[in-house]
Amino acid sequence: MPEKLALEHPALSVASLERSIAFYRDVIGLDLIRIIEVPDQHRLGEVVNIPGCAARIAHLRGGSTILELLEYLTPRGKAIAADRTQADHGFSHIGFTSSDIHGDYQRLTREGVVFYNKPIEYRAGVWNAYFYGPDGETCEIRQSME
Repeated sequence: MPEKLALEHPALSVASLERSIAFYRDVIGLDLIRIIEVPDQHRLGEVVNIPGCAARIAHLRGGSTILELLEYLTPRGKAIAADRTQADHGFSHIGFTSSDIHGDYQRLTREGVVFYNKPIEYRAGVWNAYFYGPDGETCEIRQSME
């Protein structure tokens, strides 16, 4: 039987690497590890099946997981559809652990973060709240007392 794969990182395509780094580093609290410039002669195009693409990539650490941000310089990406919901297939949301969901909700709201809702006790001892990232991506803070 083959070994199980371990989750290493989620990745987001973003409109502005600087704006997204500022959000995930300064507002959410992840640590910026590196920024990588990827010219169009690089093999990234082969990997992602976009021949000749160029990008800037940032890696941010949160706990034991990396969040990868990619700003495609060529071609430029499209915005998330305005009518996209959590039920649509594909990427749904990025979840962050909170030890004080009500305090984090208040702090993030003061920072201008727009939430779907106030923290809700989803089930006994488990609280969550969904909010928007800088490109309209959905993020979640979750506190579990289990």
